[in-house]
Amino acid sequence: QVQLVESGGGLVQAGGSLRLSCAASGRTFSSYAMGWFRQAPGKEREFVAAIRPNGDITHYTTSVKGRFTISRDNAKNTVYLQMNSLKPEDTAVYYCAATKRVAIFAGEYENWGQGIQVTVSS
Repeated sequence: QVQLVESGGGLVQAGGSLRLSCAASGRTFSSYAMGWFRQAPGKEREFVAAIRPNGDITHYTTSVKGRFTISRDNAKNTVYLQMNSLKPEDTAVYYCAATKRVAIFAGEYENWGQGIQVTVSS
């Protein structure tokens, strides 16, 4: 088990940037693949990005490719989501999640953070 806490959300204008952080507890963070998901009001939770335990491979949903970057620092037990060129449609609650094997489906993640709001104004 790993406990996850997101930070870095907030309100930003369209075209702006935010960096989300997700701090993990425990000594086994480096063995987990990490993912970012988001959920907008009235919509299902959707995959945003994922990264393998050693950070060598990343995956992105099509709508964020070229704008968002997932990265991790295993020495700091932290995963990041750098979000650039933000659009109003990026507005959602963002969640980080951990799993033993990198995945793009929410059901494959066992550990979740509490979520953090990102609001992009037009």
